[in-house]
Amino acid sequence: MIIKKMHEMGVRSEHAYMAAMASVGLSVVAWVGSLKMEPGTGLARADRWGIFVGEWAPTFFGLGLALSHYEQHDGTLTADVHEFRQTQKAG
Repeated sequence: MIIKKMHEMGVRSEHAYMAAMASVGLSVVAWVGSLKMEPGTGLARADRWGIFVGEWAPTFFGLGLALSHYEQHDGTLTADVHEFRQTQKAG
């Protein structure tokens, strides 16, 4: 039901996958930022920030998989792996 609602709102699996990849990068940025911008708080606090943001990635990947599955059954999946490979070989 939630996945259907997200799909109706225009959220696609590609969006969730991009958010997952962005959260991996943001995790590193949060860790480095906390380490440099909060002197005296130690490595443990930076680790907690990095882990907190890093936990978003599996959630977004899971949403991406659920949306992809819904798109396959709905018929709105834009391309599959075979079409992508054929495009690469042709180009």
